[in-house]
Amino acid sequence: MDETPQVERKLVAILAADVVGYSRLMSLDETGTLTRLKALRHDVVDPVIASHHGRIVKLMGDGALVEFASVVDAVACAVEIQRAIATQRGTLPEHARISLRIGINLGDVIVDGDDVYGDGVNVAARLEAICEPDGIAISGPAYDQAKNKLDVEFQSLGNRHLKNIPEPVRVYRVLLKQHARGPGPHPRWFTLTAALVLLAIVTAIGVALWPRSATLVSDLLRSAGLGAGKPSLVVLPFDGPGDSAQQDYFADGLTDDLITDLSKISGLTVIARHSAFAFKDQPKDIGTIARQLGVRYVLGGNVRRAGDTIRVNVQLADAATASTVWAERYDGSATRIFELQDQLIKRVVEALSVRLTESETSAITRLPTRNLEAYDFYMRAEQKVYSIGQRSLGEALSMYEKAISLDPGFAEAYAGHARAIVDVLAFDFQPLMLSAVARQQAYASAGRSLELNPGLPRSYAVLGILQMLDGEIDRAIESVQRAVALDPNGADAKLNLAIVLTYAGRHPEALAAIEGVLQLDPKPKAQVYGYYGLVLYMNRRYEEALKVLRSVGPDGLGDVGIETLAMASAQLGRMEDAHGAVEVVLKRIPSQSVASLRVMYGHHRRPEDLDHRMSALLKAGLPEWCFGFSGRLEDRLDASAIRSLASGKTWNGYLQNGAPFVMQLGSNGDFAVRTQTRMAVGRFTPEQDLFCTQSAGVLLGRKFCSPVYRNPGGSAETRDEYVYPDSTTVRYFSVAQ
Repeated sequence: MDETPQVERKLVAILAADVVGYSRLMSLDETGTLTRLKALRHDVVDPVIASHHGRIVKLMGDGALVEFASVVDAVACAVEIQRAIATQRGTLPEHARISLRIGINLGDVIVDGDDVYGDGVNVAARLEAICEPDGIAISGPAYDQAKNKLDVEFQSLGNRHLKNIPEPVRVYRVLLKQHARGPGPHPRWFTLTAALVLLAIVTAIGVALWPRSATLVSDLLRSAGLGAGKPSLVVLPFDGPGDSAQQDYFADGLTDDLITDLSKISGLTVIARHSAFAFKDQPKDIGTIARQLGVRYVLGGNVRRAGDTIRVNVQLADAATASTVWAERYDGSATRIFELQDQLIKRVVEALSVRLTESETSAITRLPTRNLEAYDFYMRAEQKVYSIGQRSLGEALSMYEKAISLDPGFAEAYAGHARAIVDVLAFDFQPLMLSAVARQQAYASAGRSLELNPGLPRSYAVLGILQMLDGEIDRAIESVQRAVALDPNGADAKLNLAIVLTYAGRHPEALAAIEGVLQLDPKPKAQVYGYYGLVLYMNRRYEEALKVLRSVGPDGLGDVGIETLAMASAQLGRMEDAHGAVEVVLKRIPSQSVASLRVMYGHHRRPEDLDHRMSALLKAGLPEWCFGFSGRLEDRLDASAIRSLASGKTWNGYLQNGAPFVMQLGSNGDFAVRTQTRMAVGRFTPEQDLFCTQSAGVLLGRKFCSPVYRNPGGSAETRDEYVYPDSTTVRYFSVAQ
C-alpha cells in the first residue's frame, strides 16, 4: 500500500517584492527606515494588495511574497504600488527614499498550510533579484496572460538564465511610463492603423502637447498669412464652477459647440479645439495667447449651472487694440441652450462683419436634437473621448449609445460614435469591441449620421479614412474634400485630406494641406508633427523632415514619426541615426518587420511610394521578417512542397517565444490557429513558392505571404522540422501524423 503523503498543488500568480538597499537604509537611519516601511505597508502596499484580491503569504524584513489567483491582478497591483511609491518618493530626501523591486511569475506551487513552495515561487524570487530598482519583471507565462489586458506596455528582455533554475526563462519588463503614441500594448498589425486612423480621427485624444521649436509654427503663420485677410479667432475654454467636475463638462461642451459652429463659417479663421484647450486652466493673457496662436480676436467667458438655470458671462476681445469688442451676461433655462449658442454666434458674426452663406446659416442654426437628456449624454461623451485609456473610451461609447437610444435621429451622436469606434480600432481595445466588428460599426454609424444630416464633416472624415484603408482612394478623396468644404476651418478635416492625398501620391497637395493644419492648430497633438514629417519625406524634403522630427526627440515621437526619422536619416546617409531610430522601433515592437509594414501600408496607390518607404527602412536596418529571421535559400520550399504541407494538414509546433501552437488547414482553404492565449481563423492559399494567410482581425484583414523553410536542426520529435515567418512571430512546426 502506497503511504506517500499527497501533495497539494495549484497554479497561481506569485509576486515577490524586495526593498532596494535595505541594509544601507537601516545603517543610515534604523528607526526612520522601519517607521517609513510600516507607513508604506499601511498606507499603500496592504490596501493595494487587498483591492486586487491578493493574499500575503509571508513577510520578511525587507520583502514580501504575495499570491494571486489572476496574473492580471498581480501585475495591476504591482503597477499601482510602484506608481504610488514613485509619487511619494519625490517629497523625500534622497537618503530616505524607499524603492522596491518586484518579480511576478505564473507557475505551479506546492501548498503547505498557509505557505507555498516550488519553482513557481523560486522563479518569481529570481525575477525580483534581476529586476531594476522601481521596476517590475515578469515571466513569459505571466506575460502571455497579462498582455493586451492592462494599460501598460511590456518590453522583452529575452531568455534569461536565473540562479538555480535549470531552464532559461522568458523575461519581460513592465514599462510604467507610457509612450506618447498612446496607452497600452498593441499588436503590430494595429500599430499602423493607429499611425493612420489615429492621426486622422482621434482628433482630441488627450496626448501631451508636442514640445517643438516655436519657429516651425511661426514660420508657417508668417509665410501663409493666417486667414488671408479674414478675421481670425480663438474660442478659449469657458471656465466652469471649478469645484465640480460634473459641471465642468457642460462648460467644455459649450466651448466645443461654439468652435464647431464657428468653424463652419468660411468668412472666419477659427483655431482648432486642441490648440484652444491648451490654455484651459491657464492665466488668460489675451495678448500672449493671440501672439502664440496667430489670431486677432479672443472669445472667452465662464458658465454657471444650477439645475435648469444657466448663467454665461462672455466677452470678445481684440488683441490688436487690447480692447473688449463686447461683453454680455446671459441668464436663462438650460432648455434654451441652443438659443443661447445661436445668440453668441450671431454677436460674433455681427461684431466681425462676417457674411454668412445660406448653407452656413442653415448648418449653424440646425437643432442637433430636441431631447436635452440625449444632448447631455452627448456632451459628456464628447469630453470622455479626449482622455487616454480604454475605460474612458468605453464610457464615451456608452454615452453616445445612450444619446442615440434617447433620440434615434441624433445625427451628431452617430458621428461621434463612429469616431470613437475608430479610436477603438486604432488602439486595439479588443475588450471593448473586436476589430472586425469595430470597422463595420464605424461604417454603419458614419453612414447613419449622414442619412440623418448630410452636412456633417466629421462623418465624411471617418468615411474618408475607412475608404482609404479599403483602397478606394478616389472615394476617400471625395469624402475628405467634402469634409473640408463643410468645415473650412477644420484642422481635423484638413489632416484627413493630407493623409488621403499622401496615399493617393499627390504629395505637393498633401504638404499644403498639412501646413494648413498647423495654421489652424498651432499647438497640435503630437501625432500631427509625426505625420508632418512623413509628408515632408514623401516630398523628398528629408532635411526638413528631420528638422521637424528632431524638434521633438525620439521619446516624444509616435511610431510613424520614428519610422520616418529612420527613413529620412537613411536617405541622407546618416546611418548611425537611422540605426538608432530602428532600435527604438524594435524596442517598442520587437516583432516589427518590413514585410508586415509593406502589407499595412499597401493602400499606397503608387507602388513607387511604398517602395520609397520600405527600401529606406531596409537600408536603416529594420529586418525584412519579424525578429530578424533569415532563412537559407537552399532550405526554402518550392511550390509543390508547400502545397503538400497545406491542404487538410495540421501544423503542430511552437512560436518564436517558445509558446506552443496548433494550426489546422482545411481542405477548403480555411484555417484556424490556436495558442495558449489567442485563436484566429481565416483563409490560406499556397501561391507559387509562398504560403499566404488572411484573417479579419490581423493586418486590417489583408493577405500576408511569406516563404516556408526546412529547419536543418529540426525533427519530428521536437516539432520543428519547418519554419514559417508569420506577420507577428516565427512558427516552428511539424505536420501532425
